Amino acid sequence: MDPTAAASGEAAGGRGPVRRAVLRTAFTATVIAGTGGALAPVLLRGPGAGAPEERGAPEPERFWERYRGREIRGTATVMVPAGGRSRAGEAASVAAVPDVEVRVDGRPLHVMRRADGSYLSTVNHYESFPTLLATARAAVDEIGTSQLSTTSPHAN
Repeated sequence: MDPTAAASGEAAGGRGPVRRAVLRTAFTATVIAGTGGALAPVLLRGPGAGAPEERGAPEPERFWERYRGREIRGTATVMVPAGGRSRAGEAASVAAVPDVEVRVDGRPLHVMRRADGSYLSTVNHYESFPTLLATARAAVDEIGTSQLSTTSPHAN
């Protein structure tokens, strides 16, 4: 028996290239299925479902509650910048800017809005939350009995 023939798969009756073809086909099918699964929500979206701005802005989020003995308050309103006019005098499409304020026991909690619409805070900087209320509750859970600083993180 020739050792080079055994290494190339010829000794096994030529099954080496067949095995590679089967594995290659299985891999390709897996990649196509994964891509289809990832793109399904985009492709199956109805024709009337556009971006959130096109569907109408959601109601501003406002809350006040006692959570684990702490008073948390928050508001999220949408502000449209003034002076959004085109050269023809028509109103131009201007991006609305969300104004967010969250307070824990009267002290400000710095909250940022992410591009996908979720929120994160300086207390939980590596975790995002779907609503302001969930962000405030997670911050209270994290700080425990400590107090937030009264100074702004961006003060000069």
